[in-house]
Amino acid sequence: MKRPQLLFRVRLLSAVIVVGALFLLGRLYQIQIINAEHYQEKAESQYVHTKTDLYSRGSILFTTRDGQTLSAAAIQSGYILAVNPTHLTTSPEEFCDIFEKYLDDSVEKCQERVALPNRTYIELATRITNEQSEEIQQLDIDGALLYKNQWRYYPGESLAARSIGFIGYTDGDGSELRGKYGLERQYDNVLFEKRQVMSVNFFAELFSNLGEIVYKKEDNSTGDIVTTLEPSVSRMLDSVLQEANDKYESNLTGAIIMRPHTGEIVAMNAVPGFDLNDRKDATIDQFQNPLVENVYEFGSTIKALTVAAGLDSGAITPYSTYYDSGSIVLDKFTIRNYDGKGRGTVPMQEILNQSLNTGVSWIVTQMGKEKFREYFLNYKLGSESGIDLPNESYGLIENLNSPRDVEYATVSFGQGIAMTPIAATRALATLANGGRLVTPHLVTSIEYDSGESKEIRYPEGNQVLSEETSEEISRMLTTVVDDALRGGTVAMPHHTIAAKTGTAQIPDPVNGGYYEDKFLHSFFGYFPAFEPEFIVFMYTVEPKGVGYASETLTEPFMDIAQFLINYYSIPPDR
Repeated sequence: MKRPQLLFRVRLLSAVIVVGALFLLGRLYQIQIINAEHYQEKAESQYVHTKTDLYSRGSILFTTRDGQTLSAAAIQSGYILAVNPTHLTTSPEEFCDIFEKYLDDSVEKCQERVALPNRTYIELATRITNEQSEEIQQLDIDGALLYKNQWRYYPGESLAARSIGFIGYTDGDGSELRGKYGLERQYDNVLFEKRQVMSVNFFAELFSNLGEIVYKKEDNSTGDIVTTLEPSVSRMLDSVLQEANDKYESNLTGAIIMRPHTGEIVAMNAVPGFDLNDRKDATIDQFQNPLVENVYEFGSTIKALTVAAGLDSGAITPYSTYYDSGSIVLDKFTIRNYDGKGRGTVPMQEILNQSLNTGVSWIVTQMGKEKFREYFLNYKLGSESGIDLPNESYGLIENLNSPRDVEYATVSFGQGIAMTPIAATRALATLANGGRLVTPHLVTSIEYDSGESKEIRYPEGNQVLSEETSEEISRMLTTVVDDALRGGTVAMPHHTIAAKTGTAQIPDPVNGGYYEDKFLHSFFGYFPAFEPEFIVFMYTVEPKGVGYASETLTEPFMDIAQFLINYYSIPPDR
């Protein structure tokens, strides 16, 4: 073939390719831009249910007192209810009325969707149970369709809801269900299964998201997480919290039950709660976990840490005394006892028994600001506790850097610094466990799909108090319960309990200072006092019609203590 002929053919072929490409581009522009709405409607009318895989995700497991595991979050099997309007032998109105009790949306919305022209597949409900599917099949209505489905299910409903958390669609295309709160979020990388529920519009997906049609599991690192949460204890705790919250019309009531020697969280929640399976009426505030995300000034429960620091530093002994005039002036500010009264010469025990602000302020003067600061920094009240839950907040302890004496005095009785309940619980546990900081946690192991099991180990914390100090402060806090709390009437005859209450003013974020009529009540205790199995920390925000924590939280705490002693068969220690 001669060269001119070859060049002609090459040029002709190139021209054909260019013209063809321009034609295709023009056609694509016409389809995707000019007639986009028309083809979108046409595609939607061809929507079909083409499930390639059912939804899968690792489980979250409770652990009972005897070591058995129960499901806290699992996969529920059931069906999708759909309709093919072209096969209906009834009107859309009659059809939707028949299936009203199964619908995810209102009857009106169902009628509107079923009446749309040229549709062959419309989903009406995505969580039809096996029992409901049998009822639907017995109805034998033309056009009604059932397809197998799976979804996330929480057998305990509201049980430990703020700790368990839940899943939701990710931002963007909304194609993946991922952990949004609680353990579901914290351990999402373990629980998440790449292969998920998929309903595909074939004609749309073929050209737009081909890579998403076939899922490939990337690794074998998914599995179940085993928690320290005990279901019966958690249910008891939720009940006690709800009763207290309702009785005093509080804004919020929460509690933590932890093993002080290991940091294992046995139960942890706050009310008002919500049903993990039905969240439509819950608020974002209810989804969050205030026990790790919110900071509070807890008041007099912190006095136990001040007395322990004084004992450990050698600044005081259990037999030290001070003169209480009812008030003390520091940096031109007057600090008073809760009732403004003086007691004269007072031994250290009465500082705890009567919750004297002047007493703990005096201890700070005996220690010196630097030494006091050192102990309170060692308690890690301003740090993350390391708990395996998302969004943990830092405490606000800037007042420990102040040059003024008055700031240290207010810190000594729990005002002027704010911390999370979990940080407070960890610090107070040092009084119970021989003086050592532990790492609070909820998960003990991961059971991988491969059959392997991984035990999760948590770091041992620093020794912040001596064992002798821990024993001495435990003795003093036991005396609080035996002699002072409700006049000693709540003390148990066969089990020692170490405890302290706290009533704190709530800061006014608008005008500064503190509200005169809004309070936060807190209560902590551990038992048996000298070889404790559990530490319990409770608080309630803005209880109505009652003055002090001893009135609001003593009975709930004692109910919890009595349950745990009986449930775990804790032997008497006196």
